[in-house]
Amino acid sequence: QGQLVESGGGSVQAGGSLRLSCTASGYYPNSFSMAWFRQAPGKEREGVAVVYSSSGVTLYVDSVKGRFTISQDNAKTTVTLQMNSLKPEDSAMYYCSANNYYRGRWDDPVSYHYWGQGTQVTVSS
Repeated sequence: QGQLVESGGGSVQAGGSLRLSCTASGYYPNSFSMAWFRQAPGKEREGVAVVYSSSGVTLYVDSVKGRFTISQDNAKTTVTLQMNSLKPEDSAMYYCSANNYYRGRWDDPVSYHYWGQGTQVTVSS
């Protein structure tokens, strides 16, 4: 069974940058897409960004456009989220996810087969 392992979370002041990485290990069929979600306490899990493995097309939630960049390695097993100009409202647990085929909206958590354990991002004002 494949696993996704995130790294790169931490604490930063507003305006700073963090880089999150997620790598698939174990048995892991070719991905259809890989995405990042985030969940703050008391809030629903929110889709942040997605990359479609075959086309390289990327999509972002409006609140991070122009500040975050998602990318994927050539092997399609590692996805990275570069986060710049961070704001306190970006503070959340960030989760990596992946699926093997299309299952629905990119920003709907039920569309994904695999999930990482999460990495905390805290942005102070």
